[in-house]
This record gives sequence, C-alpha cells and structure tokens, in this order.
Amino acid sequence: MSENEQIKNREHAEDQTHETEETIETEVSSEEVVESGSEEVEIDFQAKAEEAENRYLRLRADFDNYRRRIQKEEEAKEKYRAQSLITNILPALDNFERALTIDSSDDSTGSLLKGMQMVHSSLLQALKEEGLEVIEAVGQPFDPNLHQAVMQVSEEGVESNTVVEEFQKGYRLKDRVIRPSMVKVNE
Repeated sequence: MSENEQIKNREHAEDQTHETEETIETEVSSEEVVESGSEEVEIDFQAKAEEAENRYLRLRADFDNYRRRIQKEEEAKEKYRAQSLITNILPALDNFERALTIDSSDDSTGSLLKGMQMVHSSLLQALKEEGLEVIEAVGQPFDPNLHQAVMQVSEEGVESNTVVEEFQKGYRLKDRVIRPSMVKVNE
C-alpha cells in the first residue's frame, strides 16, 4: 500500500470513529431523554392516580353524608308522621274545650256535656298515644320557645317574667313545638 492509501484509510477510520462516537453520544442523550421522559410520565401518572383517589374519597364521603341525611330525614318523617293531622285537629280540640266550660243547669245539657267530655278525653288519649303533650304555662317562667306572649301585666306577688294566664293551650309533638301557648306574662 502506498502512503496515500494509508493516509486515506486512516482518515476514513478516524471519520468512522467520529461517526460512531457521535452515534453513541446521540444514543446516550436519547436514553437520558427517554429516562427523564419516563420519570415525567411516571410522576404525571402518580399525580393523576392521587387526584383520582382523592376524587373517589370525596365522592364516597359525599355519598355517606347523603345516606346519613336521608336516614335522618326518614326517621324524622316517621317520628312526626302525625304532625299535619294533629295540627288540623287542634282547632276542633280547642272548640271542645270551650264547649266543656259551659255550665250545665238542666239534665239534657248535663248528659250532652258528659258525652262531649267522653269524646274529648278519648280524642286527647288518641293524640297522646301519637306523642302529643300539652305545654304547661301558668306559673311557669316565660320561655319564648314554648310561649307566645300576647299581653304583659304588672301584678304584685308574682315573680317577674312568669306566665300569669293562658289564653290558648300550646302543644308539643314529642320534642317539637306544634303550637306555642298564648299567654299573659308578668313584667
């Protein structure tokens, strides 16, 4: 081989070496990009998985709250199922009580009054079985949750803020006030 051919072969070999080195460097940098890209993909995947899990947990908590609220509403509905009926019957009960205050002087009025008392007591008993209670008012301290003050008076010998007279009975169904007592309160 001539010297020129040897030089050409060396140059050719050097070129190939440079090309190989460049190829290796490119492959290494590509692998770094792929590795860093897979880390980014993995981090992104983890973030999305955490977000989905958080959404699931919030949705589950919302559903549990909804289920408890519905259960409480159903219990309240069952507990106070008779409220609308009792509210509609209260005016009739008031009329019965007014009618019972009539003084009976003759026998026919007395027997009618006795029959009304029997109907009144059986009606009260049926309402008590459903959970109706009369709110005690006279002599009790005034409670705005139980009493509706329609008058104020100043009487000696009676403590301040005490119910002196009841104009209309108040009623409570279990623990809920259906109708507050209309009362006269001492100043």
